[in-house]
Amino acid sequence: MGIKLVLIIAFYLSLCNKTNNITVCSYEAGQNTRFFIGVFQRDVLTSLTTVIKQVSDLIEPILAELGFELIDVEYLTDRGRWVLRLYIDKEGGVTIDDCAKVSNELGDLIDIKNIIEHVYVLEVSSPGLNRPLKKEADFIRMIGKKVKVRTKTPLKGQRNFMGVLKDYKEHELYIQSDGQLITVAWAVIEKANLVYEFDD
Repeated sequence: MGIKLVLIIAFYLSLCNKTNNITVCSYEAGQNTRFFIGVFQRDVLTSLTTVIKQVSDLIEPILAELGFELIDVEYLTDRGRWVLRLYIDKEGGVTIDDCAKVSNELGDLIDIKNIIEHVYVLEVSSPGLNRPLKKEADFIRMIGKKVKVRTKTPLKGQRNFMGVLKDYKEHELYIQSDGQLITVAWAVIEKANLVYEFDD
């Protein structure tokens, strides 16, 4: 294992009467590189799935216009506070400036739309090395890469599969694992992510 270096830089920026930005750049050498911006706002509780869908529908076309892809949206409690996490990516990777740009573009917009009606934190982040695979297009792009898949129900007595994604066609994944070619239907996938392999 190499030495892990962590550098954290924070600054505060007032955007309007009820929104403040806290920018944190977190870099872990040799591990997942992640940058994120936090925006604190005031509002009341809505259902998790509704918030995720409404936020996704609102911001995905805007991100596309800015040159970014929306990888995932999470809405959960973390250390006693509500957190809305947006994972974005682009060709060549995401920088701290990209996160700041997206935060500035989207923070006020989500607030204006009143999607979340209580205090929460907005984090805009790169997906990291073990990026989640959420869309069928993600699997097509990751053919030849190592992936980890969890199914909703057991397949041949197990729910977790890890191996090289050999192909994706007709809504089915073909994963090479321990000398076997495993077929997993897109419809039964609960969670999937890329498995980053460090060079020896």
